[in-house]
Amino acid sequence: MSGTTASGRGRTAGVPRHTGGGVNRWTVLTVLCVSLLFVALDTTILYVAVPSITEDLRPGPVELLWIVDIYPLIAASLLILFGTLGDRVGRRRVLLLGYGLFALASAAAALAPNPQILMAARALLGIGGAMIMPATLSILRQVFPDRRERAVAIGVWSAVAAVGAAVGPVLGGFLVENFWWGSVFLINIPMMAAMFLIGRWLLPESRGERNGPWDLLGAVIAALGVLGVVFGVKRLGSGAPVVGVTTLLPIVIGVALLILFVRRQGRRAHPLIDMRLFARPAFGTSIGCIVLAMLALVGLQLIAVQYLQLVLHLSPLETGLRMLPLVFSAMAAGLTGSKLLQALGPRVMVVGGFTLTALAVLSLTALGSQDHFWQLSLGFVLLGFGFQSTLFGAYESMLSEAPAAQSGGAAALGETAYQLGAGIGVALLGSVMNAAYAPGLGRVEGVSDRAARSASHSLGEAYKVAAGLGEHAREALRVAARDSFVHGLRVTLVASAVLLLVGAGIALRLPRRAAAESVERDAAEEGATAAEESAPAVGCEGTPAPASTGR
Repeated sequence: MSGTTASGRGRTAGVPRHTGGGVNRWTVLTVLCVSLLFVALDTTILYVAVPSITEDLRPGPVELLWIVDIYPLIAASLLILFGTLGDRVGRRRVLLLGYGLFALASAAAALAPNPQILMAARALLGIGGAMIMPATLSILRQVFPDRRERAVAIGVWSAVAAVGAAVGPVLGGFLVENFWWGSVFLINIPMMAAMFLIGRWLLPESRGERNGPWDLLGAVIAALGVLGVVFGVKRLGSGAPVVGVTTLLPIVIGVALLILFVRRQGRRAHPLIDMRLFARPAFGTSIGCIVLAMLALVGLQLIAVQYLQLVLHLSPLETGLRMLPLVFSAMAAGLTGSKLLQALGPRVMVVGGFTLTALAVLSLTALGSQDHFWQLSLGFVLLGFGFQSTLFGAYESMLSEAPAAQSGGAAALGETAYQLGAGIGVALLGSVMNAAYAPGLGRVEGVSDRAARSASHSLGEAYKVAAGLGEHAREALRVAARDSFVHGLRVTLVASAVLLLVGAGIALRLPRRAAAESVERDAAEEGATAAEESAPAVGCEGTPAPASTGR
C-alpha cells in the first residue's frame, strides 16, 4: 500500500505508517466493518422494542411512527452531503465526527424520558449514520487500490452490512427480553468510543480534489430532494392516501429538487458529483441494480417477519433466529464474492444473483399457514446468497468505475440508491400486499361490515378485532384473515420475483469481466497527481512510495 503523500493544498493523504503493511490494511477493514455493523444494526434493532417503548413512554401513533422512521429518513437524505463533504475536508475527519455524534445520540436515546427526546435523539443518530456510512466505503476504496483486493474487501463490507440489518431483530429481541428497551441504544456507546480512539490512530486520511468552493447550496438541495422522496414513499408504505399533502406533494417537490440538483451540477466547474459518471454504463447500471434489488426484497423482508410472527406465531427472538439462514448465506456470498467475480465477471454474477434470488422467492410461494421449517430455511439460504451476490457485484462495479478522488460522492450515491430502493420497496410491495389481502375479508360469517373493514387494514389489526368478537365469529375472522394474508404473501412474492427478473435484464449492460480499464485509469490518475505535486511521497519506512490513490 502506498505511503503518505506530502501534505498541501489539493494533495491527498494516503495511508499512514500504521497501515503500510498488508496485514494492517485488513485491520483498517475490520475497523470500518465494525463501524458499519452498528450503523446497520440501528436500522432494524428498534422493531422489536416498539411495544416496550409504547408501554413506557406512551407515544401517540404519529410520534411512534417518527421514532421508528426518522433514523433511516435523516440518514438517507444526508448521505450525499456528508459523502461529498468527506471528499473535500477529509473522509477520516467526517468519520470520526460521526462516531462521536452517534455515541452521544445513543446515550440520549437510551435515557430519553419522553417521545420527543427519543425522536430528536434518533434524528441525531441519523446524522451520525450519514457521516459514517459513505466514509467507510470511500476509505475502503482508498486503502485497497488493487481491484482484486478491493473486491475481497467489498465482499466483507457488504456481508457485514447484511448481517447488521438482519441480526438487528435478534439482538434487539434478546436485549429487550433481558434488560429494557434503552439497552438497544446503550450498546452503541462503548463500541463507538473504541472506534473513535482506534480510528484516530489507525485510519488513513484522504480527500479528493479541493479546487474551487464546496457547493453547500447544492448539497442542501440534494438533501431536501432525497428527504422529500423518501418521506413520501414511506408515507405511501404506511397506507396514507396516494394524493395528499404528506404523500404525493413531498415526492413531487423532492423529484423537482433532485432535477434542479442534477442541472446545477452539470453547470458547475467543480460539481459535488460529476454527473458524467452516469455516462459510464457500468456505473449507472450498478446504481440501478442496487435500487431494484432493495426495492424487490426489503418490503418483502418486513412481510416475512409478519408471516413468522402472526401466521406461525413465533416470538420476536424466534423470528430473528429463523432468519439466521439468510444471514449466514449472505455472509458466505460476501466472503466468496471476490472469487466468484473473478471467475464469472460482473455481468454473470449480478444477472445470476438476480435470477437465483427470483427462484428462491418463487419457491417460497409454496408456504402456507403451517410451519415448514426446512422448506423455509432452504428458501432463505438461496435468497440470502443470491441477494448478497447481486449487491456485491453491483457495489464492486460502481466503486471501481468511479475515480478515486470522487469515491466519497460515489459511495454516497450507492448508499442513497440503497435507501431509496428500500423505501420505495416498502411502499410498493406493501401496497401489493394490501391489495391482495383486503378482498378476502369482504364478507366473513358473523362479522359486521365495520369490523371487517377494520380487519382488512392488516393481519395484526384483524387479530385485535377478532379478540372482541364471539367465539364463532372470532375463529372465522382469524382463519379468514390468516388465509388472506398467506394469499397476499404469495402475490407479493410473485411481484417481487418479476422485479428481480427485470433487474437481471438491466444487469446485462454490465461488462463481462472486471476489466483492467478501471485499474489502468486509476494508475493514470495517480501518475498525473504525482506529476503535479512538487514534494516527493514518502513511504512507511522512509523510502519513496507511489502516489496516493486520491488527489
